[in-house]
Amino acid sequence: MVMSKRKLNKLVTQHYVNGWDDPRLLTLAGLRRRGATPAAINAFCRECGITRSDNRVPLHRLEHFMRLELDASSPRVMAVIRPLKVVITNLPENHYEEVDASVFPGRSEETYRIPFTRVVYIERTDFKEKDEKGYYGLAPGKHVMLRYAHVVKCTGMSKVNGVVNEVTVEVDDKSFEGKKPPKGIIHWVAQPKPGQDPEPMEVRLYTMLFKSEEPEASEDFLQDLDPASLEIVRGAYGHSPLYNAKPRDRFQLERMGYFCLDDDSSPGKVVLNRTVTLRESK
Repeated sequence: MVMSKRKLNKLVTQHYVNGWDDPRLLTLAGLRRRGATPAAINAFCRECGITRSDNRVPLHRLEHFMRLELDASSPRVMAVIRPLKVVITNLPENHYEEVDASVFPGRSEETYRIPFTRVVYIERTDFKEKDEKGYYGLAPGKHVMLRYAHVVKCTGMSKVNGVVNEVTVEVDDKSFEGKKPPKGIIHWVAQPKPGQDPEPMEVRLYTMLFKSEEPEASEDFLQDLDPASLEIVRGAYGHSPLYNAKPRDRFQLERMGYFCLDDDSSPGKVVLNRTVTLRESK
């Protein structure tokens, strides 16, 4: 990463990044906006130590301490970043129930209530048109468990311009009575009320600002900028803790990573920054 003040200033003043607090920069303001905790930054600094020699520390070491701290302190909540509509055909259109979701699964009995309706949304990557060996998501004729809720079986799908836009399933808890649940357990978001879709959220997915680990080694470090270092996804859905949160609040989106509410959030507008993925990228 670039740490030179002169080069950082060039990135900011020439608008290659969105200010000194851009979450892709390793400024304190940028790290805070990204969702890094003071404890994680301090732990990273302690490990690096103090030296007069030039020393390069891989960014994944900082991310390691972020994960440790956020895993211990971030409440869990379910959200879908790229929603795929699922209709549960053997439930009435006005079906509404509430189920308990865990705030810290396996560590605490604290829960929050979430709605379950005839229409739910799953992550698009949790559905495949054809099942594959080792795949635990939803596919035609296959069962999965909707986390904290019911077992469902995929009965069909529909497409628009060759792209799946809706999946149909049936609740099928009886097939697994007295048996182990399906291996596939996926997260979901339901309509807050029958016929009413959740409020859309904006999700900002940050990766490394530069393509290489040593951009300063090239003659023109700007040529090493990665144009894909920020992906903005609009139309994500989440559960109530996200809509009731305030800027800088941190969460683990189950199976998706650690996120915090950005300063651009306001009543009726939720903007999430990805702080770090759940696991180190290989």
